[in-house]
Amino acid sequence: MTPEELQAARDHLIPDVVADGLRVLFCGINPGLMSAATGHHFARPGNRFWPVLHLSGFTPRQLIPSEQGELTSYGLGITNVVARASARADEISDEEFREGGRLLTARVGRLRPRWLAVVGITAYRTAFGEKEAMIGPQERTIGATRIWALPNPSGLNAHWTAQTMAEEYARLRAAAED
Repeated sequence: MTPEELQAARDHLIPDVVADGLRVLFCGINPGLMSAATGHHFARPGNRFWPVLHLSGFTPRQLIPSEQGELTSYGLGITNVVARASARADEISDEEFREGGRLLTARVGRLRPRWLAVVGITAYRTAFGEKEAMIGPQERTIGATRIWALPNPSGLNAHWTAQTMAEEYARLRAAAED
């Protein structure tokens, strides 16, 4: 990308894919530059969100980023903790995460999904001040919305394979079906 294209991508806000009363609202950390450039969540080719979503049983086939609008038909949606795009999540300050957590809480309060799934434990810990949080269901709720912290599907997260991520996402899917 040229410097001008890079700045334009950083300034571009990606619209949420949401509806009232979703089963699960997935919440990314913040858009990457590829997502900002395309307007599609989890657009970077190495990101494992779309394959893991399918492997875990949330979708009947593997969607591609440009098909993100189909998620609401499955009772799913996507938003981000921080709206600002960056090349890497570590470019986001703790203050931005805390402000993002406050805004996300208000958004979830309006949309009332059954589950909020934050994809990135560090983002969850920072945004909500839950320093000891672990992957899995959380004690905290937002109104009646339960929260589940999921592993970050970025290709940079080498601690989790697509298969082990899919197993954790499937745990959430089973809980969301109850």
